[in-house]
Amino acid sequence: MPLTRKAYRAAILHSIADPAEVGIEASYAYFEDGLLVVENGKISAVGHATELLATLPADIEIIHYQDALITPGLIDTHIHLPQTGMVGAYGEQLLDWLNTYTFPCESQFADKAHADEVADIFIKELLRNGTTTALVFGSVHPQSVNSFFEAAQQLDLRMIAGKVMMDRNAPDYLTDTAESSYVESKALIERWHGKGRLHYAVTPRFAPTSTPEQLTLAGQLLGEYPDLYMQTHISENLKEVEWVKELFPERKGYLDVYDHYQLLGERSVFAHGVHLCDDECARLAQTGSAIAFCPTSNFFLGSGLFNLPMAEKHKLNVGLGTDVGGGTSFSLLQTLNEAYKVMQLQGARLSPFKSLYLATLGGARALRLEDKIGTLHPGTDADFLVLDYNATPLLGYRLKQANNIAETLFVLMTLGDDRTVQQTYAAGNLVHQR
Repeated sequence: MPLTRKAYRAAILHSIADPAEVGIEASYAYFEDGLLVVENGKISAVGHATELLATLPADIEIIHYQDALITPGLIDTHIHLPQTGMVGAYGEQLLDWLNTYTFPCESQFADKAHADEVADIFIKELLRNGTTTALVFGSVHPQSVNSFFEAAQQLDLRMIAGKVMMDRNAPDYLTDTAESSYVESKALIERWHGKGRLHYAVTPRFAPTSTPEQLTLAGQLLGEYPDLYMQTHISENLKEVEWVKELFPERKGYLDVYDHYQLLGERSVFAHGVHLCDDECARLAQTGSAIAFCPTSNFFLGSGLFNLPMAEKHKLNVGLGTDVGGGTSFSLLQTLNEAYKVMQLQGARLSPFKSLYLATLGGARALRLEDKIGTLHPGTDADFLVLDYNATPLLGYRLKQANNIAETLFVLMTLGDDRTVQQTYAAGNLVHQR
């Protein structure tokens, strides 16, 4: 392959640490007139344009953006591919919503042509919204994952996905068995895990829809392939928490069900965690597990408010999730808008730099991929965005009043959405242009 080298000049901002651990000022690097140099899909340099320009060969192509901000690609740690067609479904809380809308919608993925069509729409939506990595639930059908990975591989995206395992408490047309879920998951792992920038996640939907036999086999898969991911839901809704107690009376609580079946670990991501207690947060942190904070969905389904300060106290890894279709937007900017309100309702603050962390480096740490994505450090994958300060008339006007990068960032997260994303790059390739 010929050496491909390009440079991108604009304001540049990336998260370099968790503000909760190092303080806000030490948590980010900002270059008002910055330069990002990309070689063969990786970042080779980032810094002040005045310092870096002198080090570059005379013939390098430099793309200069006016009134724009370059950031790392955004990372969505919880989203459902098969729910794309039912996003914004009216009137239910979690358990009724699953039965009324979700399960019928997911049943369509028995058809490969349908799975292909939705995978294409879904990936285009992610990239339009600046999401370059996502942790994705498929449906119970293996073709949902095949279609998604085929589409992601064509664009050389870093994506993680898995086939849902669900052998009880769901319609007959949508259940597998403990054995079939193991065999089908194993075949998908062998086909896709570690291929290009793709990774596989063992995906029991949540404790109520898996028998002990199925959860045992999910744990067995994690033991057989040590660098696999595991994704599921936990403590989203109070009725769900009660239901888990009834189904698993021998366990201490919801998290203990997953712990018992050896599903906690450094690549395990639990969505929601709205109703976790201190002990459960401590245990998640101790095992290196992570939580996906899904504020848009938690508001929409009336589930509750995630306690981020409690997670921070335990040094628990937290990423951000849109949770489409319980969440109502593919945009992580809009998701951060909601996250700010979640904190306000609890008498806490969410600084724009903590928000940036959650959507980039925090998500990368939750996925144990911080050496590859989530920052603009040299050596990492060239997954980055160009955000347009003039994306809408109101945004352009408001940003003219901003006095510093903190205010600019907060306004982007409050007023910004898919229109704000001018370009999305993955592995140095332009994969979305507004």
